Amino acid sequence: MAQQTPLAPTVGWIYDLILRTFALAVGFFFREVQVRGAWRVPSEGAIILVAAPHSNQFVDSIVLMKILRSLNRRISWLMAEKSFQRKFVGFMAKMIGAVPVSRAMDIAKSAPGKIYLEDSSTTPKVIKGIGTDFTSALFKPGGSIYLPTMNGDSQKLDNGQIIGPDTIILKNSDLHPDALFQLTGRTSGVSSPLFEGTKFKVAPHVDQTEVYNAVFERLAQDGCIGIFPEGGSHDRTQLLPLKAGIAIMALGALAQNTKVTIVPVGLTYFTAHKFRSRAVIEFGESIPVSEARVQDFKNGKKRDGVGGLMNDISQALAAVTMSAPDFETLNLIHAARRLYLTNTTYSDEKKRISLAHSTELNRRLVKGYTTYSQTPEMKSLIKDLKSYMASLKALNLKDHQLLSTSSHHKHFPMLFRLPTLLYRLLKLGVLGVLTLPGLLLFAPIFILTPHLSRRKTAEALAASSVKIRGHDVMATWKILIALALAPIFYTFYTILLVVLNNYNHLWGYIHSRTPTSLIISTCVLVLPMITYAALLFGEQGMDLLKSIYPLVLTLSPTSSHIINRLMEQRRVLVIRVREMIDRFGSEIFPDCDDVSKWRGRGPRKLYADISPETEQEDLWGLDEFV
Repeated sequence: MAQQTPLAPTVGWIYDLILRTFALAVGFFFREVQVRGAWRVPSEGAIILVAAPHSNQFVDSIVLMKILRSLNRRISWLMAEKSFQRKFVGFMAKMIGAVPVSRAMDIAKSAPGKIYLEDSSTTPKVIKGIGTDFTSALFKPGGSIYLPTMNGDSQKLDNGQIIGPDTIILKNSDLHPDALFQLTGRTSGVSSPLFEGTKFKVAPHVDQTEVYNAVFERLAQDGCIGIFPEGGSHDRTQLLPLKAGIAIMALGALAQNTKVTIVPVGLTYFTAHKFRSRAVIEFGESIPVSEARVQDFKNGKKRDGVGGLMNDISQALAAVTMSAPDFETLNLIHAARRLYLTNTTYSDEKKRISLAHSTELNRRLVKGYTTYSQTPEMKSLIKDLKSYMASLKALNLKDHQLLSTSSHHKHFPMLFRLPTLLYRLLKLGVLGVLTLPGLLLFAPIFILTPHLSRRKTAEALAASSVKIRGHDVMATWKILIALALAPIFYTFYTILLVVLNNYNHLWGYIHSRTPTSLIISTCVLVLPMITYAALLFGEQGMDLLKSIYPLVLTLSPTSSHIINRLMEQRRVLVIRVREMIDRFGSEIFPDCDDVSKWRGRGPRKLYADISPETEQEDLWGLDEFV
């Protein structure tokens, strides 16, 4: 049911305490977080923050809360009501002023019988049932029917009218191809005589009036409301369909003469589920709402006003997010970006652009790919890119590792590569020794955290109709589990040290007159430092370890020929990718001919320096706030 009790006001000091605690953990998890366009967030007045994609569960909220807090704004998130029913999460949600929202998908229940569609051409809205009772309390006009998950999605049907125990009239006749197949057993839309129907779930209509009223109240007080309009977290390469509630909230507030600024936010993560990953948070231009749309909303033409604003919101999010048709396309885009940014002579391999620029580059490459993917030139380039990526995979190499390998292979004879390998092995040993204390003390945490997070990820994946691999919840559970286990082990080691001191002064290593309070305070300070040192040295060690395998390859005569062939294949691909961009770039983005905006590689360089914006980009100094 929708939320029934008045919302508790945000408790400022508790909000900040919760934020600082979780932001510290998020800061340890991410190696780098860059922020773009934070100056676009108004310093005062009502704000609706529209964030997408929702690809990292509660981490998305914490990151944005920290950014907004640095701008002296506190944000109230719209959160699924089922999360409020969890004691710990619900308590924290109330303390930070979150607004609970009941979702039909959360209360959907399996219904008896099966359903099918007789003929989509003659009776496209008529759903028939076998062993059903549509007249029961479960089924009401305005409710929803959910079909079993297919291709990662559960298709939703809206009930329009209940005709009898075995007949329902849908509101809309436009059905997704997957729904059409599930309801007929065929792609043609005409049921097979042998088709026995499909199982389904049913959910009642959810009245969100009180949720909207709570939002209007917050906005009237110049508050900041945050919403993920996709409705839930996921790990897809494309945005999920946006929920219309965001437009209703904005237009409803404007209809009450509350001035509201709608700010789109794009969240881009680089391997978000992995420890020490990177992220880019980009704030877009505020979304203007015309007076005509507000008048349509007031005068009973809500569908027109809401539909128009939803289109504007979709376009605004598209400008700050990156969507690819699938993971294969996304991998191709990343490969093309790395190839384009490489100097063909390999003389400037270490030059890197920022994460924010990489995100913009990916976004533009995706648009170019989707626009010209069916041209003969693009098809040929895609084929060769896939071949190159397959060769790297067969050799267990990454593209950047090949660059490192090629540098050593090209400039240094084998005799001089061996000392480099020995030096790195020695340095790796030193880092291993420095990491060892923390690794030994907190090995249970390092073992239990990934194990438990994978279990929770599997549970979330089984319960979801939109997740593909469940990566959107993995980082969340890693952080939560680590936050829960770390204090337990700190306390355990502190108590153990106090007991051993009282027993035999730790076999004489601790002075007999050392007070217990000093031992406790030392543990409180030293144990977190040991943890941080283990993370820091372990991170450097892993980076170094990854560089050793390519170097070993350069010492092998067997792999030398393969590396030479891959280097030549890569060199040709670099030229072809750049030629393709130079050929089609200006047709999509007219500003690519402006040399003053695209610096670094001469004229018509669409992607070399991705920053046509003003110098206000880092006005708030937030580029490395974590």
